[in-house]
Amino acid sequence: MVKVKWLGHAAWLISFKDTTVIIDPYLTGNPSAAMKAEDVKADMVLVTHNHFDHLGDAFNIAKKNKAKLIGKFELAQDAMKAGVPESNAIGINIGSMTKFGSLEIAMVPAVHSGNEGGFIIRGDGKTIYHAGDTGLFTDMQLIKKLYKPDVAMLPIGGFFTMSPKEAEIAVKYVGAKTVFPMHYNTFPPIKQDAHAFAKKVKGAKVVVLDPGQEYTI
Repeated sequence: MVKVKWLGHAAWLISFKDTTVIIDPYLTGNPSAAMKAEDVKADMVLVTHNHFDHLGDAFNIAKKNKAKLIGKFELAQDAMKAGVPESNAIGINIGSMTKFGSLEIAMVPAVHSGNEGGFIIRGDGKTIYHAGDTGLFTDMQLIKKLYKPDVAMLPIGGFFTMSPKEAEIAVKYVGAKTVFPMHYNTFPPIKQDAHAFAKKVKGAKVVVLDPGQEYTI
């Protein structure tokens, strides 16, 4: 049993049996944040890219919790400069699955800016795809082929990322049976109707959460 909690924007708290992971913890300054950074308890902090609305409080959360911070190599270097111990600042890159305790984690491509990527996280019999910030790209089909995700967190806000129109195609490419929209309604340029998106998607269950709401997968 794995629990996922949407913290607003692209931030997620994922609770596995013995490991808690937070992804893209933009909490301080986030008008939709469902948790304060100082209240986060996590064993791992994953960061898809270095834009402010994804990096957020990652370094402080990692230091406070003595948590592993995982992101691209350059981001790990920045984490060490910010005081995250070298042993906890883990720089990886787009490639294959790597074992971290009871979890397997891989970075996968995204089409954006800011040294971007997405994450595949596998644990307790579930495979989760967090797309980070991305536009639609046809190689998303390889995520389905290589990793077969059960769950996908996909941006739908448009302007900086996919809009619902592109995200609807991404659902087909990725093949996850449960999809969570994210990265919308935080700021005026990315205002979208997630429930309208959910009605249009075929072949997957779209779960629209409110910030702070938890779902068991």
